[in-house]
Amino acid sequence: MVFQISEGVKVSVETYYQPDYSNPVASEFMFAYRITIENNNTFAVKLLQRHWNIFDSNGSYKEIDGDGVVGVQPVILPGDQYQYVSGCNLKTEMGKMQGSYTMENIHTKKEFDVRIPMFEMIAPFKVN
Repeated sequence: MVFQISEGVKVSVETYYQPDYSNPVASEFMFAYRITIENNNTFAVKLLQRHWNIFDSNGSYKEIDGDGVVGVQPVILPGDQYQYVSGCNLKTEMGKMQGSYTMENIHTKKEFDVRIPMFEMIAPFKVN
């Protein structure tokens, strides 16, 4: 697990290779990741948008932007956390992701960015 704290928000990431949804012969490698967002501020925050940078080990790169996460824009109260699971399909056995969330202070309506730490996705058979 990796984590990063920025703007009073801790983002932790765990990754899992998904062999049942992967097809190595067709260069399709599916990974799931679980993200936990902890609000250590004294104010509630709302997650408005996400931005991802996705790198494949073959040199390909893509950026993804969107509203919220997994179809919601959660409000996280002070001292609380929000957790979700999503996935990424790569063309190689290894890759990495990093990004940011645009969040809003519920009381002041001020927006700020929270960093998502870089994390690796590696198929277990590649490690051996």
